[in-house]
Amino acid sequence: MTAASIPGDPTYRAAQRRDLLRFMAASRHPLGFGWLRDDRTLEPGRPVELWISCRMTHVACLGVLAAEPPAPDGPALSELRDLAEHGVRSLTGPFADAEHGGWFSAVGPDGVVDAAKAAYAHAFVVLAASSAVVAEVPGAETLLDEALRIQLEHFWDDSEGLVVEKWDRAWGEPEPYRGVNAVMHTVEAYLAAGDATGDPVWRERAGRMAARVAGWAAGNDWRIPEHFDPSWSPLPDFNRDHPADPFRPYGATIGHGLEWARLLIQVDAGHAESAAALFARAVTDGWSVDGADGFVYTTDWAGSPVVRERMHWVIAEAVNAASTLERVTGEQRYVEDAARWWAYAERHLVDHERGSWHHELDPHNRPSAVVWSGKPDVYHAYQAALLPDVPLVPSFATALRNRAQGQP
Repeated sequence: MTAASIPGDPTYRAAQRRDLLRFMAASRHPLGFGWLRDDRTLEPGRPVELWISCRMTHVACLGVLAAEPPAPDGPALSELRDLAEHGVRSLTGPFADAEHGGWFSAVGPDGVVDAAKAAYAHAFVVLAASSAVVAEVPGAETLLDEALRIQLEHFWDDSEGLVVEKWDRAWGEPEPYRGVNAVMHTVEAYLAAGDATGDPVWRERAGRMAARVAGWAAGNDWRIPEHFDPSWSPLPDFNRDHPADPFRPYGATIGHGLEWARLLIQVDAGHAESAAALFARAVTDGWSVDGADGFVYTTDWAGSPVVRERMHWVIAEAVNAASTLERVTGEQRYVEDAARWWAYAERHLVDHERGSWHHELDPHNRPSAVVWSGKPDVYHAYQAALLPDVPLVPSFATALRNRAQGQP
């Protein structure tokens, strides 16, 4: 292996970014971006989901801003811009609820498939729109204005400094559940919105959410409580009988401890101590704890593995968290962690035959589909391949713009 091909080095990361953009281009669907199978073809008959369409729009915008040479059969810069514009049009067209406002969770050829208004997916509308504004995509500013209006009107709970989870189509009845997964992605979205609009209030709101979650984690041995009732009282046994849920699994979600470690620092570098504690707990509980390398998906509240499948997004967030902590602490151990996990990704997750990353592996690091099928998402992997190469500012889109302009 030559120095230029070491997993995780700059040349390797650039190659990953090119391949991920090549892979995601095949997800284009008349209604947005569809669900890709392992072989880079769309899953037939599957609805087009809002969160996937938003993530792909966001990544297309990052590709536009990065302006890197494409893979041999990947999208050129003009094609990436067309994909970004297509994503914005899908969010102002098929997904938009013209009657009640907001965005449908899923659509299909015959119309709306899931009319629920979910905080998780609406956070990605804000993220996609913010990245599109930075990339100067037509229609993005109007989209972001509307997305932020919906946030303030229906999701942001100023008294709690958190967000409501989900509503019915007409915003009449909120779901009697609150979740940290939606909060986490809303933090990311609000940071991006603050960058795109220049309004510091969005960063302040992100900070309030981050502080609440850090406090819960600190009081729970740095294992983040994920599920709550409407008054934000923890529900530690939630989904105990359905532990492998892709969005609301029982117990502590290892990848979220890693993802929050990165986000806390992006909110405020003063959170470095809490970020390091979250990172250490996730690594201790999750990495190589059952006889094979890899992060388990979840543990119980004592740190014992529950769902042992390995998810690609967890490794992506692990290398991001390690890179972020290395930057703010200067500690070499984080460099070593990132190198170990990039080597693992290269060995087990990167699909050298068909492209992208296997989304899930079994406890023996063989491709599996207990929680996730196919390869519908390049968002985590692309950001992992990007973060070490851009300034550490709240949003990836702004980091790319700043780099292009020679700003710190």
